[in-house]
Amino acid sequence: MKITRHQELVQLVEHYSNLTTQQLAQLLAVSQETVRRDLRVLQKQGKIVRQHGRAKRINRGVDESGDPFTERLKSHLNSKADIAHRALAWIVPGMVIALDASSTCWYLARLLPDIPLTVFTNSERICQALAKREHIQIMSTGGLLQRKYACYINAPLAAQLKSLDIDLFLFSCEGVDSNGTLWDTRSWNAEYKTMLLKRSAQSLLLIDKSKFDRVSEVRIGEQVDVTEIITESSQPLMAHKCGVL
Repeated sequence: MKITRHQELVQLVEHYSNLTTQQLAQLLAVSQETVRRDLRVLQKQGKIVRQHGRAKRINRGVDESGDPFTERLKSHLNSKADIAHRALAWIVPGMVIALDASSTCWYLARLLPDIPLTVFTNSERICQALAKREHIQIMSTGGLLQRKYACYINAPLAAQLKSLDIDLFLFSCEGVDSNGTLWDTRSWNAEYKTMLLKRSAQSLLLIDKSKFDRVSEVRIGEQVDVTEIITESSQPLMAHKCGVL
């Protein structure tokens, strides 16, 4: 019976693209708690994606998956602001830092004091947020602007990073699964993060608790590749000391 329900649940998500847990409970005539248990199992099997109280189908054409930047700004607002404040303590004058196009890094960029820094980013919004900081040098990847995600893509990253030593890479992701694998929704976004993880002296993963034990469509790397994970808890999670989340 459970197997049959799982098959039906996957078919519903495939048909409707995404459904809330309440909608799935009504369609399957089961409790929302049963749906949540099923979704956890199906996510680990790589058959669906759990996101903000919804179940979404796996989008094989990853370029159109993921929430727009404006929607991500509204999600877990207090948690992201808290995480950004915690990450700020890692940044000191003279650093070369890299930021991804996540809404959490945008919050962090707005908090940056006007001190001597070099900021490398693929985010249009972060460039705008830092435009009036006289002492911060901004380096954009450039490339094709994806307006939905406020992000530049198709930039020659390898050539840009060849002569740039990144002291600290700060980024977010769509999820960290139970094995410690980092996931994202879009291939070109994951490629940027994978490359910066390899090229940076240190890295911080800025992630709220809702993204733990979650998979998505494109692998970024492993938890052990990250220097430290910062979440909204009272203490940050040490990536090399915690093992699997």
